[in-house]
Amino acid sequence: MPASAAPQDRPVLDTLWFTRCPVPTATGIAADRGWLAAEFAADGLVVRSLQDAGPDVPRDRHFTHALTGLVREGGNVPALWARASGEPTRLVGLTWIEERQAILVRAEDRERISGPGDLAGSRVAIPRRDIAIDFWRAMALAGLHGALAAAGLGLGDVVPVEVVVAPSAGQWKTELEALRDGRVDAVYVKGALAVEAAAAHDAVIGVDLDAFHDPSVRVNNGTPRPVTVHQDLLDRHPDLVVRFLRVLVEAADWAAARPGELARILAAETGAGPAGVAGAYRGAGSADLRLDLSAHRLELLARQERFLRGQGFLAGPVDVAAWAAPEPLAAARSLATTR
Repeated sequence: MPASAAPQDRPVLDTLWFTRCPVPTATGIAADRGWLAAEFAADGLVVRSLQDAGPDVPRDRHFTHALTGLVREGGNVPALWARASGEPTRLVGLTWIEERQAILVRAEDRERISGPGDLAGSRVAIPRRDIAIDFWRAMALAGLHGALAAAGLGLGDVVPVEVVVAPSAGQWKTELEALRDGRVDAVYVKGALAVEAAAAHDAVIGVDLDAFHDPSVRVNNGTPRPVTVHQDLLDRHPDLVVRFLRVLVEAADWAAARPGELARILAAETGAGPAGVAGAYRGAGSADLRLDLSAHRLELLARQERFLRGQGFLAGPVDVAAWAAPEPLAAARSLATTR
């Protein structure tokens, strides 16, 4: 971890920002419990969620990470994209949360498409949104790639059908409408809202990606999910990064012991009801939010980096091992142990 600057040499930092995706995160747990604000109150630091910021702070910072005082826990597609585009971020943690991933089909096609090999020749939905980094498109491609690879197939073995989606459209709604109307045969989905959307559109699971023992089948935007910080924050305020991560370590441990409370918080974070949360996270008790930077998780992220670069989502390569900064998490764990 970079050496800490002398106090008189540090720029004034009055706000520490955090942002997370609407998915299970340790950041979301810590925010719900009020622990982040409490941790830094004595320092005179205001801790603010980017999602609650006013118009003075552009929301696209969630994707670009062009805000030096920001800690981000969210999908790896924008995180890798920002790093590949030149933003000097550092990877300080990874989670792996099994949340429902599936290829949905129409009910009448369930017998015809009941495994990954049956996708050959099928028309598959490839969404396109007019946003800076189309992580929805990346998710669909990665999900289909994982499913097809399980049967020794590739994206060239299916028929891609572009589905234009308005940026403000509900999750999976446009794609599932295309499935319902017969314009496509299969749609990749993930998460709690996908469980609800599938039920609303009478779609059923054709390929259950969660059923495969090999986790590489499920490598996608949220698996593994990174925690990143700006290099400037790590250089100038390494102690704040360690303390922030210590709160996340404790929040993950707290959540692991309280599945009932975790389910309530997941519903608030994802915007889904109890059925969606239970369907996506197996009753929420298996949603392990603990941070890790093991060689295995880094390799899974490197696999995702290679896929995204091959599909043209990244401006250049990202050396995942060099991107990682393991020292803050190690220090945070040590700090949590002594409390």
